[in-house]
Amino acid sequence: MAAPITHDQWKTVRASLRRVGDRFTEMVVSAPDSRAEVTPGWSVADTAAHLTVVAWLYTSLVRPDEVPNPFPSLDGRLDDITVDDIDGFNELTLRDFTERDPRKLADLLNTHIDVLLTSTEDLDPTESVPWLGGSRVPVAGIVAHLLNELLLHGHDIGRALGRTWRIASGDAAFFVELFMVGVVRHGSGRLLETGQPRSERPIAVEFRSPYITTVTLVLRDGRVTLGEPGRRPDVRVTFDPAVFNLMMFGRIGKLRALLSGRVKIDGPRPWLLPAFLRVVHMP
Repeated sequence: MAAPITHDQWKTVRASLRRVGDRFTEMVVSAPDSRAEVTPGWSVADTAAHLTVVAWLYTSLVRPDEVPNPFPSLDGRLDDITVDDIDGFNELTLRDFTERDPRKLADLLNTHIDVLLTSTEDLDPTESVPWLGGSRVPVAGIVAHLLNELLLHGHDIGRALGRTWRIASGDAAFFVELFMVGVVRHGSGRLLETGQPRSERPIAVEFRSPYITTVTLVLRDGRVTLGEPGRRPDVRVTFDPAVFNLMMFGRIGKLRALLSGRVKIDGPRPWLLPAFLRVVHMP
């Protein structure tokens, strides 16, 4: 079973979000050309706008009575979004949010990060809130997901600008332990209903890293649950979170990650991992 969210984790992930947010906005403001392409179809400014959208939306999710949904076009649609619909979600929000001035975006992003941190300061980090696809995520998982977005897109901008963007393994670990495990614990809803072929048998995958409490996730009939203590997994993934997250989100190839030695796959049935990952992948 997964470990509970501790006070130290909650304190640290919040500090990491503020610190990484500052690094990210500094890089955006200092970019020689905010129109430079970062990923196909997205410039530096588009990427910063996306992060601003996410931070703003997340504050509305954790404090819906105080911060109305800033994107009315999403009303009634969040529950229907699956992991494979994220591109459409991003296009919709970036169409509604038109600011692209890098300095204004940096100010807005910093402001929304501050508001999110202030809004969650007195909340129980284990309290769950609605998220995409009818899933529920602990408040700490919302903070961890935004942190991961900053880390990944900071990597994208850094690569495009030829600058070093360091991802600390401890920061990256929060995505797995607070967000990914949090979604499984509280219910993934329709988030993972992507129409992919289902395995005919349960698949248990153990995730092991010095930066997280070892956890086993079990895929059965298209649903993911936390594995029972002592259950022998089919697959064991031992990883450095900084490399694992880059691999899972397509920033580096699986072969490169494996050759680095910072992601290792073993266990009695490692060939079942691709079938597991066809379903269990997070936006």
